Amino acid sequence: MHFDFTTDIQLEDERVRIEPLGLEHLDDFAQVAKAHPNLLQYFPAVLRNRDDALNYITEAIWNRSATARYPFALLDKPSNQYVGSTSFYNISNKDLRLEIGWTWLSPHVQRTGFNRRVKLLMLQYAFDQLGFERVALRTDGRNTQSQKAILGIGAQFEGRLRSHITMPNGYRRDTMYYSILKEEWPEIQRRLRTQITPETP
Repeated sequence: MHFDFTTDIQLEDERVRIEPLGLEHLDDFAQVAKAHPNLLQYFPAVLRNRDDALNYITEAIWNRSATARYPFALLDKPSNQYVGSTSFYNISNKDLRLEIGWTWLSPHVQRTGFNRRVKLLMLQYAFDQLGFERVALRTDGRNTQSQKAILGIGAQFEGRLRSHITMPNGYRRDTMYYSILKEEWPEIQRRLRTQITPETP
């Protein structure tokens, strides 16, 4: 199965819904931006106010139309609030690989298991539905919280790309690269499911 940018992809479980990002998410994103103006400090983008939120969403929609990135909005179903975003990008149907990234979450859902649920749903789509062979993830070399989270889902560290991306403030960041291969996925999937729904004696 090939990745199709024209398909409206929706993934969900009992807590999380992952849906295509659109202008209908502007109000929610603007609220997050206003409450947490430094949330994207490790991103090559800014999200500090409503104008930033509009620019962020507009650029993401354009990237989807250009088949460069497929952006999502993340809904926390118990509160019925959109609390973040993530994307599939660097997608190669020929090589059966993609990356998961551009992920950010409102602080109140961080360290709650929300991100693990998001990653489980996206990895299931990549490996089980698309039949891809490789999924990569990356993060800023200074973002130790994100690095721990990526290692926590079972991805393997591949290396540091030095002076890789220019940030909005002109800083040139190092990028940490990780990956999961198809043959590693069954064990990682089992572990993630156990972490999300602990086994009872």
